[in-house]
Amino acid sequence: MPFQIDAVRAGYPALAEGFAHFDAAAGSLVAASVAQAAHEVMTGAVANRSTAFAPGRRAIEIVEQARAAVADLLGVPAAGAVFGSSATSLTYLVSRTLAQTWHPGDEIVVSRLDHDANVRPWLQAAASAGVNVRWAEFDPATGALPSEQYEALIGERTRLVAVTAASNANGAIPDVATISALAHRAGALCYVDGVHATPHLPVEVTALGADFYVTSAYKWSGPHLATCAADPALWETLRPQKLMPSSDLVPERFEHGTPSFAALAALTAAVDHLATLDDTAQGSRRERVLQSMAAVHAYESDLFATLIAGLGTVPGLRMVAAPEHRCPTVAFRLDGDDPAKTAAALGDRGICVFAGDYYAYEFFSALGLRDSGGAVRASIYHYTTAADVARLVDALTEIQAAAV
Repeated sequence: MPFQIDAVRAGYPALAEGFAHFDAAAGSLVAASVAQAAHEVMTGAVANRSTAFAPGRRAIEIVEQARAAVADLLGVPAAGAVFGSSATSLTYLVSRTLAQTWHPGDEIVVSRLDHDANVRPWLQAAASAGVNVRWAEFDPATGALPSEQYEALIGERTRLVAVTAASNANGAIPDVATISALAHRAGALCYVDGVHATPHLPVEVTALGADFYVTSAYKWSGPHLATCAADPALWETLRPQKLMPSSDLVPERFEHGTPSFAALAALTAAVDHLATLDDTAQGSRRERVLQSMAAVHAYESDLFATLIAGLGTVPGLRMVAAPEHRCPTVAFRLDGDDPAKTAAALGDRGICVFAGDYYAYEFFSALGLRDSGGAVRASIYHYTTAADVARLVDALTEIQAAAV
């Protein structure tokens, strides 16, 4: 069997506490091997980077290993992997840096499907540079982001298109390859938020056409650390604000201050962990990652179909903007119940879900749901089981019955 759920779950000590986790879209549990990697760095002789002594050389090696790991996860050059504390902070860094090259009258294109981390930094950068903003709209009936609209949105003055690889609100997977091709035809760059897609899909940044691709390790069993990947040659053209003595080399030019070596070691361990999820996978780490994530996608898709069918049996449950093509994430509301109240009732039963807008500010504003509490979000991860799904559906049915 390429994916064995019992063996996978055995790698997550926190699952022994007995909660049913549908909260991975906000942050997954950490695999045991990831925690061990961080522990070894924090209790071992690892200094700041230096070639003069062994602990300093270990730090250099940890950084190099982390860049190689991200390269194998995403299919990018290791020298193009820039680390930062979060996807939000990295997007702010890139937006402010790119804005230095924009001129009044230039344009950018953003999407109302996106997490605010791939919207607000661009809007603020555009305002500072006198750049016009154009909006891509999702279909409120299907929750999908039609790629055809980008033909009219992208023009000769477009400098950047920002789009998500998968919505953190409803899981929708836009046609990023088509959107990026339209951007490139106009000479624009494409910045892709891969935070929600990376935990669920095999990722090939080149195939997506992303000039920049950002991802957060804590969404795929790793530490609180993010990466923005781009071609090193593209990074070379950008000049961020930085300290005078800090390295001017790429990618270090974009990494402000001393990194967390424990987090970087944990990131490498997280990629190694992902490469083991298909126990039949063979070849290089990149090949094993692709095979494992394909197995994850197949497992999660089947389980998600069971979840959607189960939610359909709950009286008074309404799914919000639910697209056909999506990652295993669903937003819903119970009639007559505040989403926060629903989440709390599930929490009392040991079931972890989120409620609100989960930073999908434009998405819920466009639907007219943000001021009334947004929606409850349930997201499947590769340690979710059929028993977890049944537990959630039964609990929602029970909550509705009690409300009658």
